[in-house]
Amino acid sequence: MVFLPTYDSMRVRKLYPSLGKKVGIMAMTSNRLDVVRPADHVPSPKQGRWTYSHYAALPDDGQRYEIIDGVLYEVPAPGDEHQNTVGNFYFYLMAHIHFAGLGKVRISPYDVQLVPGVVVQPDVLVVLNAHIDRITHRGLVGTPDLVIEIASPSTATFDRRKKYTAYENAGVPEYWIVDDAAQTVEVLTLANRAYTTLGVFTGKATLPSKVVPEIAEVHVEQFFAF
Repeated sequence: MVFLPTYDSMRVRKLYPSLGKKVGIMAMTSNRLDVVRPADHVPSPKQGRWTYSHYAALPDDGQRYEIIDGVLYEVPAPGDEHQNTVGNFYFYLMAHIHFAGLGKVRISPYDVQLVPGVVVQPDVLVVLNAHIDRITHRGLVGTPDLVIEIASPSTATFDRRKKYTAYENAGVPEYWIVDDAAQTVEVLTLANRAYTTLGVFTGKATLPSKVVPEIAEVHVEQFFAF
């Protein structure tokens, strides 16, 4: 079944009346509690001035950090179910991208410097062969072709707002937001420098990816099978 986000449902029904009962309404992940917070306890530099060099110099204190618009954020460690889901997406993308010779697949922790002042660690990312030169010994410098974030209750708002805007502004062509609890995947594609949702997919539905069209043979429910 394909679900479409509430803010877009009426427009989609008008454009695609043939979808009929296949179209459902569901709440977006932005209603989840956000516990990703600015890491104000880290003394230097001031928030808003963080760069990759500052980030790379951080001591290994067991915490996960990301930088968006020069602000350092502390990101909670993922749980077991989150890791299982990440593993499944990685497995399927390795089969359809890496082993097919189409590009590279990377999994967090892996640094991605989208632009100066924005350093993130997507749960899973894809870099196609045309952009393989963006991969360096420090991680990825530039935009991936696809990023996937597994939205847990602790990170959903961050993924939906801060990272959404960061990926959109950097020009990441495709962004999948995965709701682990609901077992759904929202596919967002970039058009005219802004993301457009292709829908929220679940169950036997397949993903209409423009970056990874080969993934169309995989049912969404397979990504959540343990």
